[in-house]
Amino acid sequence: MRDQPSGPSPLAVAERTATEEPDLAHHGDSEVGVGLIDLAVNVRQAPPPAWLAGPIAATLTDLARYPDPTPARAAVAARHRRHPDEVLLTAGAAEGFVLIAQALRGVRRPVVVHPQFTEPEAALRAAGHRVERVLLDPADGFRLDPSLVPVDADLVMIGNPTNPTSVLHPARTVAALARPGRILVVDEAFADTTAGHTGEPESLAQRRDLPGLVVLRSLTKTWGLAGLRIGYLLGAPELLSRLAAVQPLWAVSTPALAAAAACATPVAVEAERAIAADLAADRDHLVARLTDLPGVRVAGRPASAFVLLHLPGANRIREALRDRGWAVRRGDTFPGLGPDWLRVAVRDRDTTDAFIEVLREIMEA
Repeated sequence: MRDQPSGPSPLAVAERTATEEPDLAHHGDSEVGVGLIDLAVNVRQAPPPAWLAGPIAATLTDLARYPDPTPARAAVAARHRRHPDEVLLTAGAAEGFVLIAQALRGVRRPVVVHPQFTEPEAALRAAGHRVERVLLDPADGFRLDPSLVPVDADLVMIGNPTNPTSVLHPARTVAALARPGRILVVDEAFADTTAGHTGEPESLAQRRDLPGLVVLRSLTKTWGLAGLRIGYLLGAPELLSRLAAVQPLWAVSTPALAAAAACATPVAVEAERAIAADLAADRDHLVARLTDLPGVRVAGRPASAFVLLHLPGANRIREALRDRGWAVRRGDTFPGLGPDWLRVAVRDRDTTDAFIEVLREIMEA
């Protein structure tokens, strides 16, 4: 990695004016309404399998006791070949960002790599941090260049695979951001969507050698558990203990703990890989159909449960899609994007084909 002066790079944005600032609080669920076909939220819509639904349901007769995270923490640790004290269970991935922002108030130069999920920056700003942005270039497929990050940044946050771009950065490139004196937070909420026969190829979840690394995971996406709120952080015990110190008591419910333990089993891991393979085929079908439409450009090389589209007049098209019964995610609330971007969730082929025909009609009108 080549050094960079301590001042902001051309792609690092310290502050924008209020009129330019995107709405960091806007999320895909805001796009969904009654009667709309949901392509805006990146949560798999299949019901939980019996091996997951059963343990969750079984806890409902034992809610008088306070939650005990010990078994779930041990299960998650075993899955990632870590010690239990290297796992911090959270009420969804979003709580993890809040804990990081609140516990690490002493950082001097926090940097968020964009475009990515907006909650990390929102949590930092809410805790009083002055956040700098490194904006990846759409003309370069949103490829990560570690040299764009200022060398004296002491907190760096990046998604992999990244929401909303669906780009999967090489593990070695993300790992190059780690250095002594810096905390590197890698949001792997969608890592299980990239799983292959040999696992998650670019995940850092099992890396214990990188200084200051925190990996954030979510069980929301593949298993359709957005309403249950369960996720976890992986990192060095001394760092996680700082985060745990600002976490509310009993933050993770007993049903959510049961889900965490169930999703860490070999049965769950095998099922994730099968789901990821099916997802890849459905994603390839979506990309192929989209690239047949004149004026539509699929950004980068999608690797997750959604694709990012560039098309002129995307905001107008989004409203027209909504009028026709389809919800997609606007792109202009993500730093680094603008009104000509849309994010579309991967669904089954029949749903994709129906969506493409509506989109074609709207674009040709």
